[in-house]
Amino acid sequence: MKITELLKKESVELDVKVSGKEAAIDRLVDLMGRGGRLLDKAAYKEEILKREAHGSTAVGEGIAIPHGKTKAVKEAGLAAIVVPEGVDYEAFDGAPVKLIFMIAAPEGGADLHLEALSKLSTLLMDPDFREGLMNATSKEEFLKVIDDKESAGNQKKETKEAKGYRVLAVTACPTGIAHTFMAAENLEQSGKKLGIALKAETNGAEGIGNALTREEIEAAEGIIIAADKNVDMARFDGKRVVMATVSEGIQKGEELIKRAVNKETPVYHYSGSSSGESSESGSVGHSIYKHLMNGVSHMLPFVIGGGILIALAFLFDDYSIDPSNFGKNTPFAAYIKTIGEQAFGMMLPVLAGYIAMSIADRPGLAVGFVAGLIAKMGSTFANPAGGGVNSGFLGALLAGFIGGYIVLLLKKAFSKLPKSLEGIKPVLLYPLIGILLAAVATTFINPFVGAINDGITSLLNSMGGTSKIVLGAVVGGMMSVDMGGPVNKAAYVFGTAQLAEGNFDIMAAVMAGGMVPPIAIALCTTFFKKKFTDKERQSGLVNYIMGLSFISEGAIPFAAADPIRVIPSCMIGSAVAGALSMAFQCTLRAPHGGIFVLPTIGNPFGYLAAIVIGSVAGCGVLALLKKNLDRE
Repeated sequence: MKITELLKKESVELDVKVSGKEAAIDRLVDLMGRGGRLLDKAAYKEEILKREAHGSTAVGEGIAIPHGKTKAVKEAGLAAIVVPEGVDYEAFDGAPVKLIFMIAAPEGGADLHLEALSKLSTLLMDPDFREGLMNATSKEEFLKVIDDKESAGNQKKETKEAKGYRVLAVTACPTGIAHTFMAAENLEQSGKKLGIALKAETNGAEGIGNALTREEIEAAEGIIIAADKNVDMARFDGKRVVMATVSEGIQKGEELIKRAVNKETPVYHYSGSSSGESSESGSVGHSIYKHLMNGVSHMLPFVIGGGILIALAFLFDDYSIDPSNFGKNTPFAAYIKTIGEQAFGMMLPVLAGYIAMSIADRPGLAVGFVAGLIAKMGSTFANPAGGGVNSGFLGALLAGFIGGYIVLLLKKAFSKLPKSLEGIKPVLLYPLIGILLAAVATTFINPFVGAINDGITSLLNSMGGTSKIVLGAVVGGMMSVDMGGPVNKAAYVFGTAQLAEGNFDIMAAVMAGGMVPPIAIALCTTFFKKKFTDKERQSGLVNYIMGLSFISEGAIPFAAADPIRVIPSCMIGSAVAGALSMAFQCTLRAPHGGIFVLPTIGNPFGYLAAIVIGSVAGCGVLALLKKNLDRE
């Protein structure tokens, strides 16, 4: 609906003089009544004043947009006045207000007033448009300025769509469940706010969504990569590329878009690495984190699928037949446990392989796989008589980085070979020399890393009840610090690493801590409704499902809106859940699944109690910290 369809000539007044804010409101309410929009002027004014009591509707730059949605409104409409001398409208910037639009919407009529508010706010950001309204000498001219601006905006939009997208984006997080899609949504919405057409490709758990086409890439002015794992970068060679984390994609959409269309943003040149690193890709620490998360994201399906199958084998087996062979006493249990063990056993080679691939592109994959396999086997493969040490998760992690950087060195070493030998590099030289060198290096570090790994395992096994409860509180609380960010992932990776060492209680504490934030917020929106907006209460219901599914990211919108209250509350609840999980001696062999793998958890009722108590604790703290809202 066009603004000029909502604004009648009878509801416009120019060159107005008013003594104060309430006098301006009285004049606008009267104009709204003249336009035939109201059933009850007094009731409508009361609604306007109630909204103003919640906070001034002056938006800065000499503009105010009071609005109300009530049954006192007959039909949606606008009223407008121009106050050349200005009026004190309690604006946040302290400037007098000279241009005021009032919006009226009927109670049952969708959110038309919000649509009009959004459109007006966008148009009024143009200083030339504001000046045109202020300088209008008649009501007809005032309405024509608005109509011309809307028409020009629609033509511009049609032109942009015909030419394609000005900015393209790729979003990706290690798990590809929530952050990926939240970043894409925020970037697209930020593009709309800025009037810049943007398309976002998602690299999610189910693969590529909304894929960018070659034509779109060629036509785009700039590219945004908001990712915490590697993405296909070869297609962006020669384009201006802005590198960012997926969290920045969620929180700094407008800033990233402005950088993408800035002519001074460096042009990206593909160097054979899919990691997308460039001069502005961030710190060395972030690069390492991206390589690690690329390995973790590819490893997780093996760990989750294999871990759940192993857990199911114990669930279906008969312990009394042979306690020493529990999990394989019956044919069905033995079958699914064997499959699970094979899948689970792939986690270390896959981790190392995809870390190496993130560093050195496809030639690094085979080198990393073999290095990871040697880390998994330990040094026993070189000494069949025994005495070897399994370096485990930490060894595979290092093997991946070693393999990747060895291949990078080989690429540099062979860069001056004749072009006629170019074809044998990826099929002969890189795999042959790379695998050998990475194997030797991994064999050398295995005893040292294995000793560290065994030391950590021994320390964890030697912890008494109190120490383990503290550890559970720490890893549980870490899951709520950034809810899917680096701290959360550090706790999660530590939990999955300990799975390979047989420390199943740590993974249980980690998942309990990660389930609490969305559930705690959902409980709070259910039982303390006055502290949340209607939209937040609706989102809260979805958080029950996300929390029970172990998707911590469901809490992110609430944490972003009110971090000082939400994050500490969730951290307390998660720490309580993690500590109780340890105290109840709960175990978990599957690093995902939430409530759906409850039957496979050691002491499931204790585990359920830990999650419930932690969620209630988080809800209680949030309810204490958060104040009731004044309803509009």
